[in-house]
Amino acid sequence: MLLIKSKYKIAKRLGAGVFEQTQTQKFALSEARSKNAKTPRGRRGGSDYGRQLLEKQRVRFTYGLSERQLSNYAKSAFAEPNPAGALHKSLEMRADNVAYRAGIAGTRRAARQMVSHGHITVNGKRITIPSYQVHKGDVVAVREGSRSSSLFAKLTDPEEANKGIKSTWIVLDPSLMKAEVVGEPSYSGSESGIDYSTVFEFYSR
Repeated sequence: MLLIKSKYKIAKRLGAGVFEQTQTQKFALSEARSKNAKTPRGRRGGSDYGRQLLEKQRVRFTYGLSERQLSNYAKSAFAEPNPAGALHKSLEMRADNVAYRAGIAGTRRAARQMVSHGHITVNGKRITIPSYQVHKGDVVAVREGSRSSSLFAKLTDPEEANKGIKSTWIVLDPSLMKAEVVGEPSYSGSESGIDYSTVFEFYSR
């Protein structure tokens, strides 16, 4: 599992979107005050290499990947007709991300732990690998023996559960603690906030 020492320090460098905990108004106001309080010093990111490095790191921390994992994803996607779309789909269709997008888990990190500890099933089969690739038509659910866990307490409240849904290509049934993948994620740089072409530039150096 990717260990993260300081989410707030990393988010100040890469952007609030890399962690769910920093996607708040409080963090945004804190950032604004910091920028107004002092003149920014030179940061990495001014050069092409720095820009590519920052974007690559943004993807890594957003999805909780190791350097090797992201490198492998990028290498596979680059061979596809639409590399950016292929990379985005591979990352979004990871089992941990699907559990997060469905609202089963509040954060990707929590979803990763749920999968690793065997709390999640895909089509009735218990999985323990967060990178497991889910496909359209698959059903991601909380394992029968884990449903009484406090980890999934919010799913028993339909109003709270619906607040957690973060995707239109997944349909969650809170009462059954399961979600069906009814579509596939499509990539839009403006919506995702990630420029995958810059990531490919980094790995093609």
